[in-house]
Amino acid sequence: MDSDGTRDARGTHANPVPRARSVMPPMPTEAPSARPQDGSAFLTWLRTPRPEAVPGVWRFGYRPRPAEEPDEVPGRQLLTGALIAFLVGWLVWSLLQNGYLGAWWALPFKLLVPDSWRYTTNETWNFALYKGYELLIALVIMVAVGKLGRWGEVWRRFVTPRLHRSLPQQPAAPAPAEDPVEWPQLRAAGAVDAAERLAADARAGVMRDVDHARILRAWQGVRSGRFSLATFTGTVLKDGAAACVHPSGARDLPARNARHDLLTGQVRLGTTADDARNPYAYRGTGLGLDPELLGTSLVAVGPAGSGKTGTVVRPLAESLCLHALAGRAAVVVVGAAGAGLGPADAYDVVVQIGNPESVYDLDLYGGTTDPDEAAAVLAEALVGDLAEPHQGGDTRRSTTVLAQLLGPFRAVHGRFPSVPELRQLLDGAPAPLAALRTGLQASGQESLLRELDARERQMGNPGDVGGILADRVALLDRPAFAAFFDTSGQSRPFSLKALDHPVRVRIDLPQRGHADASRMLARLVLAQFTASVAVREDRSLFACLVLDDATGVVTPEAVRGIQRLRSGNAGVVLTLRTLDDVPRPLRGPLLGATGCRMALSGLTPWDGQDFAEVWGKEWIEARDVTDRQIIAETPAGKVLHAVRQVITGKAPTARAVTVRQVERERWSASELAHGVPPGHAVLSLTSVKGEHAPPLLVDLRG
Repeated sequence: MDSDGTRDARGTHANPVPRARSVMPPMPTEAPSARPQDGSAFLTWLRTPRPEAVPGVWRFGYRPRPAEEPDEVPGRQLLTGALIAFLVGWLVWSLLQNGYLGAWWALPFKLLVPDSWRYTTNETWNFALYKGYELLIALVIMVAVGKLGRWGEVWRRFVTPRLHRSLPQQPAAPAPAEDPVEWPQLRAAGAVDAAERLAADARAGVMRDVDHARILRAWQGVRSGRFSLATFTGTVLKDGAAACVHPSGARDLPARNARHDLLTGQVRLGTTADDARNPYAYRGTGLGLDPELLGTSLVAVGPAGSGKTGTVVRPLAESLCLHALAGRAAVVVVGAAGAGLGPADAYDVVVQIGNPESVYDLDLYGGTTDPDEAAAVLAEALVGDLAEPHQGGDTRRSTTVLAQLLGPFRAVHGRFPSVPELRQLLDGAPAPLAALRTGLQASGQESLLRELDARERQMGNPGDVGGILADRVALLDRPAFAAFFDTSGQSRPFSLKALDHPVRVRIDLPQRGHADASRMLARLVLAQFTASVAVREDRSLFACLVLDDATGVVTPEAVRGIQRLRSGNAGVVLTLRTLDDVPRPLRGPLLGATGCRMALSGLTPWDGQDFAEVWGKEWIEARDVTDRQIIAETPAGKVLHAVRQVITGKAPTARAVTVRQVERERWSASELAHGVPPGHAVLSLTSVKGEHAPPLLVDLRG
């Protein structure tokens, strides 16, 4: 079933899967063995409630809280009042028992109880009657003082939580018609045999959370009409929990370092701090991100050592790889070699640029056969950072120059030029241009000859960008990259056109000694990503590019591309050490184009100012307290005030409180720079449906 974790791109595996559509997905020769074990843990995980919640709340086992903070009495005051009420009740009961209050308390007993009951010779009856009345009086006193002392609130706040933590929780099993273990959606559609097989595998302990998510994804394909019910049922009956497995044959990652909930698609990044600046509904809850939020893209800014890679990039990359195994997503993770973005076994394709042992290469032209498209993407990578923000003049001229050379070269050779060949053409070397002209003349392609003539006329002009392009291409024409970017068909290039399939890709950039080339390649991958997701066939598959360290990558065209990703069910995750790595005119557009924005601890006040502006202001209730000294007008009052001042050490004052509504920044630049504790971040969220979460202080270590 294509796009359901059972198809892949040609040339991305040792045994590539054909790109042709088929009725049933090709199955691997051997599925990974699942050692049978007790399935109670999986069943508990599957049955755990996941109520609907506001964006960003970790829904696994979540208990909703009120949207507004209740007006609670402080804990010390509550306990003190409860103790005083108990002592008062005890005192009243003691006075009644010892007769200090007289006989009036027995008056209701005399009025309500008949004389025949009170004056009887049955001692047992008399004892029970009088003791019952005493018990009734004791209960009345207890209820009264309990109401006054708020004993019920004391029980709810201090006793009940401890009882819940100490007593083992035994959740009741849901009814068979609602039990997710029984796959009620399959039973309702008539696939009872398939539901029985899957339920048996779940109880036997051979089903994982990835298996459940993958089969559920395949079932969605049946409901949408892409696959037949009979085909799906036959596959499930044959393979059980291993049905519709990913082309790699993997049913899980080698190791997990974060908490994942594939039923909701969330990965937990931390805990929302119990801070007054956070809305009450978020305080103390887990923070979870899913494709619904990443679909609006995420930018995280924080200095080195603030935890961008370890607490943000790595969990997100791990989550997206799990989604890819479940047939839900395609992920490309880009970072420096050795950045710790996950083991090679967690990916289908690992491109190690500059490493001679790399199995895969990177397609310089993004897998396209259109010279104009290839020229546009390559120009963005080469000179996108040189273009004037919001104008892109250099990029347009560079696209024209590259198209004038790529089109004729492909017409003559049937491929695009390699890096050395492209450098020679941009330098205006006579021999390659003459050979290109001869080939065009021999094939009679006059229109392409005119393109080549125009390129030769522009060479040497003051405004020609060919020399700049040649200098940028020279950064890739180095011995370290000699075996890469091959266009002759001798290597195994990876193309981002494979994002039609649930593929997991990691691209390692050569940082040491090749910083400029690494930034150029990062721009190339981002440009290819935004161009590829716009023309995908299956947009139900979420595509995400995770770019660790986006220094020098943000360009005017990149910002426009990020703005278009949401409609294509795609998103990017960008990390920056500082917003100074982004041109000043592009900082606002970048923060505006991304729906999720994260400011980590250690931010500079200048970066904090940009975040403060994009997060805006809110109306709050401000209290102004004024202490006014009281002036006594009578001699007795003056004496009283003097005695009070001697005792308290302060002059008598009257306090006036003024409450007013004021508009204040949600997070000021100073608070972001100095008020975010280490290991914390301030994060705002936006979902693809338009739901918003205000800036939240999050403990990324929780």
